[in-house]
Amino acid sequence: MTVQNNGMFRDRELKFFSTVADPAWGYTTEQRDTFAVEYPKDYDETKSYPLYVVFHSAGHGIYSTIECLYNKGNHDIYHTPDDMFGLFLDCRTNSDNDNDWWWGGTNPLDENSDPKRRTEKQPVEHRCIATVEWVMDNYPIDANRVYAVGNSMGGSGALGVTLCRGDIFAAIKVNVPAGVRHVADRCCLDTDAPEGFILPDPPVVVDYSAQNDVWSTGHEILYKSMREKRYALHGYWGAFGHENNNGNIAIHNDLVHALPVFEIKKNEAYPVFTNAETDDKNPWEYKDSHAVSGQVNGFFRWENVSDTEEKLEMKLWLLTPDEWATRVTLPEKTVADLLVRRVQNFKLPPNEEFMWTLTSDDGEIVQGTSRADSMGYPVIERIAVMQKPQTLEIRRK
Repeated sequence: MTVQNNGMFRDRELKFFSTVADPAWGYTTEQRDTFAVEYPKDYDETKSYPLYVVFHSAGHGIYSTIECLYNKGNHDIYHTPDDMFGLFLDCRTNSDNDNDWWWGGTNPLDENSDPKRRTEKQPVEHRCIATVEWVMDNYPIDANRVYAVGNSMGGSGALGVTLCRGDIFAAIKVNVPAGVRHVADRCCLDTDAPEGFILPDPPVVVDYSAQNDVWSTGHEILYKSMREKRYALHGYWGAFGHENNNGNIAIHNDLVHALPVFEIKKNEAYPVFTNAETDDKNPWEYKDSHAVSGQVNGFFRWENVSDTEEKLEMKLWLLTPDEWATRVTLPEKTVADLLVRRVQNFKLPPNEEFMWTLTSDDGEIVQGTSRADSMGYPVIERIAVMQKPQTLEIRRK
């Protein structure tokens, strides 16, 4: 690993690195790659910081991606928050090698894809993970706050490369991801898992896409499979096409950035909501839907209170007008199925019964019993969540 160039950019230190591909990644010919690390704005070497990992679109490479940072509104998802390290990965330099695109081996609109390449991790995927791990080892990174983001092809790559690495990534946020075949194959979303397949608790996903964007092909797989497997998906859509400007997207759906996804931590439990009464019918899975914009799980909020061997506690509520200004009429109550993932200390044996209590801040109590699923995840069917905060407590029976 060698420093190719370094300097100041937008009042932040920026370093470019050059590296020769490791043969272990699976490349058949020697190649040199570049990545860049952007420092937090007010960097203090005594502190640790989150890591914001950027996957660029097919129309960009590492240098043009960084040029987008000069102006707000130019691929907004590329812009590293001030209090984070940014890691900019590149797959443009060696684009003549079609194994090196983020697609996972195939362009989603290419009807002549190689089935073998669909089911096998490509060298670029190994390179991405190795680069993230190198940055984590060489910079003061908070290992519980590593996030993947991407636009278009980069959205497809962020999903495909990182949803299966819940051991590294806390959450994923993708803007108009160009296809979901990559992530469906890597995480066996709609195919039988091979013997020995293990998927760590996956990162929480925020996806915002447009029903009038041809690149959103296959999104019905993402919505249906994430719901059936009880993986956390917060989905938003609107007729904003293949857009990358936050302001233009907000004209069609002003909820897409309402979830504070970059506060989610890998070492904290999180709830997975499915089949909520407030879910809109998404335009991919429900072909007869005429909704101009909508959401799935877009109103749920939570905060961890405690996670001990004796009990698990978290506060649940629905998004309030004080938290986010929106044109949408926010629901005061909904009912959904709930599963809790990434439990750190409160472990239940598979299928074990447990007690749960839901207590509002004004003392109203709802309680019941339920049962863990076959993997030991606590499950509560048809739980009521309101704008008024409630504390969910789970204990062994």
